[in-house]
Amino acid sequence: MTEAFLQYVWQHQLLEGPLHTADGAGVTVERAGYPNTDAGPDFFDARLRIGQVQWAGNVEVHVNASDWAAHHHQDDPSYDNVVLHVVYCNDQPAVTSQGRQLPVLELADAIPDCILQHYELLMNAPESLPVPCQTNIGQLPLVKVSNVLERMAVERMEQKTAAVEQMLEESHGNWEQVCYWMLARYFGGKVNAFPFELLGRAADWNFLARWRGMPMRVEALLLGQAGLLEGYLQDAYARNLQADYEALRLGAHLTPMSSHLWKFFRVRPASFPTIRISQFAQLMSTTPNLFSRILEIHEAKELEQLFDVEASEYWQTHYHFDEPAPKHPKRFGRTLADVIIINACVPLLFAYGKHHGDSQYADQALSLLEQLRAEDNHIVRLWAKMGVPCQNALHSQGALQLYNAYCQNRRCLQCPLCYYEIAELKNSAR
Repeated sequence: MTEAFLQYVWQHQLLEGPLHTADGAGVTVERAGYPNTDAGPDFFDARLRIGQVQWAGNVEVHVNASDWAAHHHQDDPSYDNVVLHVVYCNDQPAVTSQGRQLPVLELADAIPDCILQHYELLMNAPESLPVPCQTNIGQLPLVKVSNVLERMAVERMEQKTAAVEQMLEESHGNWEQVCYWMLARYFGGKVNAFPFELLGRAADWNFLARWRGMPMRVEALLLGQAGLLEGYLQDAYARNLQADYEALRLGAHLTPMSSHLWKFFRVRPASFPTIRISQFAQLMSTTPNLFSRILEIHEAKELEQLFDVEASEYWQTHYHFDEPAPKHPKRFGRTLADVIIINACVPLLFAYGKHHGDSQYADQALSLLEQLRAEDNHIVRLWAKMGVPCQNALHSQGALQLYNAYCQNRRCLQCPLCYYEIAELKNSAR
């Protein structure tokens, strides 16, 4: 038994009555109170009827009533407004600093057995079980599960907003630069996300913006700063890129990254860093005011078209410099565009709305997620096996948040799905 569980039971009134204090007075809970996450009593501003008396005040929860004295609450005036002591085991009277003995409600016989058993099952779930409650999830109504996933998706966007705000501070309030940094990270895919993020910093956005409308110059800047134009290159296109970059490097005192950061091994050729950087160069050189464009777009299909860029002509027949390959178009494609929209555009829009206090952009971000297909990864597939299918990217983002923030950390008592499960158990026990 834990205090956190008792607080959860009290907050959601998962109790079977009638309730009585230790001295036999009836207890009617009109309002359980508001949870307190700071120092002081566990619940503020509760509304209770104890016997014939109406009470308004605070509630303190303990496993054992003797914990009141063990925590020295009897010496703390901030606990003097407690009107009810809620405990699992009433082993000792509790008094305030003014000497008033508190009425005590013992929960040992008030918690339904099914709820207590479910809690113990969750707490004793083996670490090898990725989702502690996975045997019960499939029994929940899909409409409730859908609501939880949508709430979790919003929570995920709230967390990502903090990272966007940090970048906004670094850029001195330049949303276009933040957009550039975000896009750079996700253009690299999972394997090359980190070096691509470094490239976004190494190839300064303000410097790159000077060469808008000049795709080859932008490609030379990005490939050069990526460290991929080093050494002797034979092809005329490669040598031209080297010459352009050398002029830029000398003029702006640029320092390239180490080429060893880039990973080609176990990466599909179409996703090689050379191809992705060329596609990124095409996007950045041909789309001025990119973030402003994103703000104006409400349809996912239009955003997919915006990011469906193609690598320059040279890369249609190459994956590496000086190594010809059969001609094959090197377009970014819908699947990769959706990755960019989900992980870069949507958090940007959501954060922009929060930053400016304009809910339309947050709504626009969530609407885009609703329009996109659900992501396909091992976590989404895991939920599907448990009877929780993701209908769209809003659901799959929620599923990721639920798994990473709650299941993995065993935060069952803070999980809204767990609340629904326990509520269903309580209803079925009646």
